[in-house]
Amino acid sequence: MTGQVGSGSGNEVSLSFVFPCLNEKSTLETCVSEVRHALLPLGSDFEIVVADNGSTDGSREIALALGCRVVSVADRGYGAALRGGLHAASGKYVMFADCDNTYIYADALSLYEAARRENAGMAIASRMTGVIEDGAMPLLHRYLGTPVLTALINILFRGKLTDCNSGFRCVEKEQYLDWNIRSSGMEFASELLIKALKSRARIVEIKSGLKCGPPERVAHLRTWRDGMRHLLFILSEKPFVFEILGLLFMLPSLLLQTLAWAVGPTEVFGMNVFDLHSQAVLLLAGIIGVQFYIFGCSLYLASGDRSLWITKRIISLDEGVVFFLLSAVLFSTLLAISALLFTWVAGGFQGIHQANTLIFGMHWLGTLGMAAFGLLSIHTLKKAFSAPVPQRVD
Repeated sequence: MTGQVGSGSGNEVSLSFVFPCLNEKSTLETCVSEVRHALLPLGSDFEIVVADNGSTDGSREIALALGCRVVSVADRGYGAALRGGLHAASGKYVMFADCDNTYIYADALSLYEAARRENAGMAIASRMTGVIEDGAMPLLHRYLGTPVLTALINILFRGKLTDCNSGFRCVEKEQYLDWNIRSSGMEFASELLIKALKSRARIVEIKSGLKCGPPERVAHLRTWRDGMRHLLFILSEKPFVFEILGLLFMLPSLLLQTLAWAVGPTEVFGMNVFDLHSQAVLLLAGIIGVQFYIFGCSLYLASGDRSLWITKRIISLDEGVVFFLLSAVLFSTLLAISALLFTWVAGGFQGIHQANTLIFGMHWLGTLGMAAFGLLSIHTLKKAFSAPVPQRVD
């Protein structure tokens, strides 16, 4: 049968089409038929692979009966299923789409031809530039979620995309393997794009669309949970952003806090500044800044993405220097507390007016203390990442 590869076949073809599958018996046959019809011009030079993720509704048997090659993927999750299918695919190019009967599978040949014609690492069937049927995409996804995430990826990774969440794509397998995709959940879609953009792969889009799926089908996507997973992954691949934000909060707040302590409440253009309220806000900004910065350092350690020179130097500090800094901060804190108690005792346990100096000291010691503890955690992570994986001995 044209375009059908048996479950045990490993024959090489030009194109493999992968369906991730988890209990899709109501739509699987329709999706396979539409893809096969769209790819008929390729003759027998394609295969359809169903990456079964533990279906219990007979989807596996349906796929086999349709002549698809079925690959069992034990690890659960959308990304895990696709990774299993992509690795098992024998084609030079691998296309994939959800088998929920919502994508325009008739565009499969156009998507494949665009990837080959443009020598692209990835081709994407954009839903946002095509016709989206009424009710096919929730309004929250259409006008907020997908546009915002797409814009964020374009800004942070210099993309020119219109639909970062399209699950209908075609990749050149060798390039895909070089990207080392690891996600097992819905964030697979974002990781695939970001890794492709970071490797400077060519990405093209074609106009497609989206149609309404069967009303009785329960969607696997969970809006807020999966949206947050996408967002967190996007941000995790750009530690540089957190480093810059951290320094923009942390350094100016320290300088202004020092100025507030030195000059006291001051009138500027008719406004009273550098009083206790200003100092409290600056203290909060400093706390936020050091948290952002240490988070950026941790992400850099994990991802190895581009980073500031100062961050690279800080992460490479000797453990003895970190321990000395932490000890100095703790000792200085004890001295500050002792001085405060001494002042209180000397004043007969009456009210003392040291708020200006106290907030100034708390800001500096707090910032340095959090930075020192953050560096300690980073060095601990460095040890964990560099430690050899223990070999199991039976």
